[in-house]
Amino acid sequence: MNLQDVGEEALLQQLFPLLPLNRDVIAGAGDDCAVARFGRSGDLLLLKTDCVVEEVHFSAAAKPSAVGWKAMARPLSDFAAMSALPRFALVTLIVPPARRVRWVTELYRGLAKAAKAFDVAIVGGETSRTNGPVIVSVSIVGSAEKERLVRRSGGQPGDDLFVTGRLGGSLGGRHLRFTPRIHESRWLTANFPVHAMMDLSDGLGADLPRLAAASGVGFEVEENAIPRHRGVSVSSAVSDGEDYELLFAVSSQDTAVLLRKWKQQWPLELTRIGRLTTAAEGSATLARGYAHYA
Repeated sequence: MNLQDVGEEALLQQLFPLLPLNRDVIAGAGDDCAVARFGRSGDLLLLKTDCVVEEVHFSAAAKPSAVGWKAMARPLSDFAAMSALPRFALVTLIVPPARRVRWVTELYRGLAKAAKAFDVAIVGGETSRTNGPVIVSVSIVGSAEKERLVRRSGGQPGDDLFVTGRLGGSLGGRHLRFTPRIHESRWLTANFPVHAMMDLSDGLGADLPRLAAASGVGFEVEENAIPRHRGVSVSSAVSDGEDYELLFAVSSQDTAVLLRKWKQQWPLELTRIGRLTTAAEGSATLARGYAHYA
């Protein structure tokens, strides 16, 4: 049996039990970031690593500065998913010896631009050679207040589901120039009790079931309400992936005030797309999102 037969989710379920933890770990592998207690501060330590691979996450023809932006912005989006503040980053670059120096320096310009946009310091990393495609891995460390940390697992039956921005059509270029929703996420947790949240990296069709499963609930989606980019079908909006928008759940009692205050604060769209249900009620059927080993 190979990875294609097993699939990513089943593979991870086999790997997670092999990972050692200690008493300071609050959330290990399986959420958007790992969460741990560290030192005497009341804040929590968050850690995330992510990578982009040539001809998987970007084409060889893509501008290296755009590749750098995406490589840094992906883990930053995971910090947004948990309403956390990123602080320090490490960059590992695995690149063929024949790659031009100018390509690498432009890549790092993109990495630096994304980091500076969110006051993140790049403090080191590693370089190595390969005979294969370029791989850029970024690890980020940051923090979150205990009372503002949001995980996938807090959704409750009756909660309303929201997404920021519009979905679908990312491969037209948006997957290289998206903006992590850290500022919006921090505003949300400063003003409302957000029960569960994650970022949409693999598409609504893959990520919403993950949030529901983590929370032990089902969900209903109003497909016609899903916000889409122009020319994008509902199916593509659900399954394309790499939107990097926020998906979150709040009490239905907060919906009216949330929508009003959001409109006053942000030019970015916010759309209610459905609700969480009891597990016994089941879940809606959505088009499948991105699968890494399919």
